[in-house]
Amino acid sequence: GYVGQRLYLFPEFYEKLPVERLLGEGVTAADVNDDGLGRTLDAIYAYGPTELFNEIALKVMSQLDLGVQRLHADTTSFSVQGDYEGPSGRNAIEITLGHSKDGRMDLKQFVLGLVTNQDGIPLFAKAHSGNASDKNTIMESFLKIKNGLHLDDAAYYIADSAVYSEKNIRQLGTETLWITRVPATLNECKQLIDSDLDMVECFDPRYKCFSTSSNYGDILQKWVVYQSEPMQARMEKTFEKRLEKEDRQAGKDLAKLGRREFACEADAIKEAELWIAKLPLHRFKDLSVKSVFKKAEKKRGRPKNGEKLIEVHLIEAEIELDYDKVLKKKSKLGRFILASNDLNIDPDTILSYYKGQQKVERGFRFLKDKSFRVAEVYLKKEERIEALAMIMVLTLMIYSIAEWLIRKRMRETGETVPNQLKKPTQKPTFKWIAFLFMGVAEVTVWIKGETHLRIANLNDNLIKIIRLLGRDCEKYYGLEG
Repeated sequence: GYVGQRLYLFPEFYEKLPVERLLGEGVTAADVNDDGLGRTLDAIYAYGPTELFNEIALKVMSQLDLGVQRLHADTTSFSVQGDYEGPSGRNAIEITLGHSKDGRMDLKQFVLGLVTNQDGIPLFAKAHSGNASDKNTIMESFLKIKNGLHLDDAAYYIADSAVYSEKNIRQLGTETLWITRVPATLNECKQLIDSDLDMVECFDPRYKCFSTSSNYGDILQKWVVYQSEPMQARMEKTFEKRLEKEDRQAGKDLAKLGRREFACEADAIKEAELWIAKLPLHRFKDLSVKSVFKKAEKKRGRPKNGEKLIEVHLIEAEIELDYDKVLKKKSKLGRFILASNDLNIDPDTILSYYKGQQKVERGFRFLKDKSFRVAEVYLKKEERIEALAMIMVLTLMIYSIAEWLIRKRMRETGETVPNQLKKPTQKPTFKWIAFLFMGVAEVTVWIKGETHLRIANLNDNLIKIIRLLGRDCEKYYGLEG
């Protein structure tokens, strides 16, 4: 069960669990100790964590009808405490500083690459060094899962904008179907997003879209510009705050510009035009140049009769926001571009498939969830950390399969369980299911001088869930009959 405590206390962690029921007759908590864990991690590393996970994934796919149509890839980082001087194994990952997705730039880390199917079930996992680039790791994941799992050619490979580069696009080619977000830093993307487009409403009324094509990376592909109302509303708030800050700073900068001296009026006008050009959302409300005379030498006091004076020119100006440009800019907020080399796929399908990226992100949240404490790393050898990363994803696989299977069986049978609001649902999260089972325990009872093991605190809803999960689950709770 998920008891909300750290997993590094061996065998203390297992003293509260029915070890013999879970792991086999004769197994005790004392058998599950630090030494055994260390040997297991070493054995996993020697075998190959990625290779072992791939074999498990193949086994899972052969027994469950997962229907792999979409593969979602992403990476995350795990920060670790302590000093790491480098791996002792020749091919081990390096625990080092890198771009932290948790905002802990002060800590060393390792990176975990993950590929899930459309239901969030992991099919590929690999640990990388802490400074690994998403552009390379995600592409490596795609190529290895394609070669290792022998998937249907109709499967879509989906990732965020990190994978979108000329090299990667060419490498994926035209036979592997892919969907990704186009980086907003590309000039072609910037120009299209800033264009006046004849956008049409999507099936989801919160979105509008405009379809076109691109030959980026010498691969013909469909580009679809989307505009999201929720995203636009969020970005408008940020835009207004930034604009207010820029307006205040522009006033200060204009005051400094007004104190600069120019040799002639033309120079002053030219400098003013260069200055305002850096503020695309502002314009001059009033602009003039005045000439003044000052002493040639920097001395105090008023100039004396006949003293040489020089003429200088000063800018006098007021600025204001150009509200036409502001409104036009706001009207373009919330836009992004999704691309695919499937030229026949429609915009609604592209958007729906890409939104599935939330599945892999949800998997990362599970691994970092403090109530499960899966991702707390208390190891000092890089090789063992790499092996533990595979086990972390294995727990996510079990969690995801259990959730997928319960929901599938509920749809098939029409069964429901009460949710947190006591209302019936056919889509419970497995976190909620685990919470419902927290009170379940194995107890020893004495009947007429004989000891018997029993499962306590099972109710009708819990028994229903156990039955839905199948015979392998029923045996642990003594419900085989």
